[in-house]
Order: sequence, then structure tokens, then C-alpha cells
Amino acid sequence: MAEEKKLSEKLQKIAQEIEKLTTLEMADLAGYMEEKFGVSAMPVAAAAPATAGAVAAPAEEKSTFTVVLSASGDNKLGVIKAVREILPNLGLMDAKKLVESAPKDLLTDVKKDQAEEAKKKIEAAGGKVELK
Repeated sequence: MAEEKKLSEKLQKIAQEIEKLTTLEMADLAGYMEEKFGVSAMPVAAAAPATAGAVAAPAEEKSTFTVVLSASGDNKLGVIKAVREILPNLGLMDAKKLVESAPKDLLTDVKKDQAEEAKKKIEAAGGKVELK
């Protein structure tokens, strides 16, 4: 157990006032302190990993994705077949046009597992896919 830090009387009064704040008021105060004094409540040790993982974090939080066919690759016929598996309502000519006009959105606003499955099918056929 960590010992409670002893504060001066002045700081103790400020701390007591802060404890009375609502969550929104605390968030506003924290934002003000960061802006005014250039400080953050985040410990320095925690800041480094958070900064490094900042690019990956939004992808984990996303609930819907867009599957984009970026290139057909060397096996255009295989990619066309994979596109038709993913989008069974497309005819052969429509699927061919879609593959030839890459980069093109295949699926929009789909769940992560559906996006991952589509990506695997296209990549297995030799195409290149991006998830956005």
C-alpha cells in the first residue's frame, strides 16, 4: 500500500475543492491546466507507450470498417472470383470492372470479422486490400 502524500495546508484546501467537482468539471480543469501550463496528468512512464500505440488504438476502437481493394495483383482472375464470393450479387463483368478499376471500395460499414474475412479472401487470391 502506498502512503498518502502529505500536502501543505494551502494545497490541501485546493485538493478538497477539486474532490467536490463533477467529472465534467474535472475534465475541463484538466484541459485548462494542460493548455495553460503545458502539463499533463499522465505519468511520464505511461506517456511513452501511449504515444507509441496511438496509431493502433483508433483501429481497435472502430466498430465498422471499409474494405478497399487497392490492387488486383498478378492473379486478376482469382481476385475477380474472390470479389464475387464477397459480393455474390455482382455479375462477372461487374466484378471484372471493379477489380480493374482498383482502388475501389468493396464493402462499407461492415463489422471487423466480416472485413477481416473479406481481406483474407482477396489476399489469398493475390490481391491487395486495405481496411479503413
